[in-house]
Amino acid sequence: MIKIKIPNNNINERKYILDIIFNEFLGLEYSLEINSKDYEIVLENKKILIIKDTFFNSYPKDSEYLKLENIPNKIEDLDIFAASFFMLTRWEEYINKNRDSHNRFPATESLAYKQNFLDRSIVDEYVEELKKMLLELDKSLIFKKQEYQLFLTHDVDELYQWKSWKQIFRVAIGDVVKRKSISLAIGRFTKYFLIKRGKIKDPFDTFDWLMDKSESIGVKSRFYFMSGGVTAYDNRYKLDEPKSLELMEKIKKRGHIIGIHPSYNAYNNFNQFKLEKEFLEKVAEQKILEGREHYLRFEVPTTWQIWEDNCMNVDSTCGYADKEGFRCGTGNEFSVFNILTRKKLRLKERPLIAMDSSLFYYNNYDYNEAEKKINRIKKQTIYFTIVWHNSSVKHMKFYIKNIIKQGFKKI
Repeated sequence: MIKIKIPNNNINERKYILDIIFNEFLGLEYSLEINSKDYEIVLENKKILIIKDTFFNSYPKDSEYLKLENIPNKIEDLDIFAASFFMLTRWEEYINKNRDSHNRFPATESLAYKQNFLDRSIVDEYVEELKKMLLELDKSLIFKKQEYQLFLTHDVDELYQWKSWKQIFRVAIGDVVKRKSISLAIGRFTKYFLIKRGKIKDPFDTFDWLMDKSESIGVKSRFYFMSGGVTAYDNRYKLDEPKSLELMEKIKKRGHIIGIHPSYNAYNNFNQFKLEKEFLEKVAEQKILEGREHYLRFEVPTTWQIWEDNCMNVDSTCGYADKEGFRCGTGNEFSVFNILTRKKLRLKERPLIAMDSSLFYYNNYDYNEAEKKINRIKKQTIYFTIVWHNSSVKHMKFYIKNIIKQGFKKI
């Protein structure tokens, strides 16, 4: 068994990142000793790999590192363990209080964006670097086998394009007054009433199509439902209305996955999250174990702890709304860490890498540019999680070409 020696400070933080890298990512067993100046990795053949501690030894008191001035100027300034800890725990978001209009930490505030490595899975690069160094010392080491995994997720923000005639009436007024088109207004009303009479499908009713496409490449679709909320961003459908019930039954019957998409304010409200999860479980008649926060609202470490305390298995919120890329420095699923309680949680994070609205709403890429962005990112990871909303009808051709047709093929 490998033996790892570490300094006698920031022990919980060091234990966490070593466990993620050696156990969860590399699949290597090891024992731990606390009696070293730096990281000493002693292999079974007695050869030793020493990695200089360039961060935690400078802040020996517990949690002393959690200060704005301690965010590194460059990620290369840190040793691979401190750098990986920095990316995975998102502690920079706890001490950098700059937020966007939805109280989210934006990609543009991150060190990864500022230093131009947001589109690199830098933690995976560090793991590969470590792996090569270990193999140079002991070629008999056997590492965890990894295969490409594609996670197709769909946040169900809306069931209908037009929820009521009042809504379409307001848009039709705009057709006449702003767009100077009576025919466009008439067309909207005609389509709306055909949908209501069951003559044609609502444009946002793409659920069967999404499941068909997922099944064609052997992947399960993950549909994350909203089940409450108290803001204008919530309650665009009722979870227990016939359409929702019929849809959830169909998803279960076809073997796909139902998860939770907590309401706008649930990301830092334990009771709100609990109520919504319990209601979804009651209506869906099954345990709910995974999901993603609405609008990607996320607070370190509060959101993770709320999910942990509500017995969730997997969160997939950690991607940026304003940019595609690697918020956590990896696409790989990993156990999370509460930087305040200094404890590793049971909850796993499955980082979100790309979202349809990031590509075509926040950044307004054309198809060629969006394709280049996606392909560049795919070269970086074997774990790829994407959000494609059922309402993203306009860009379904892009989804088919760049996500479905490529399937499990890593570019």
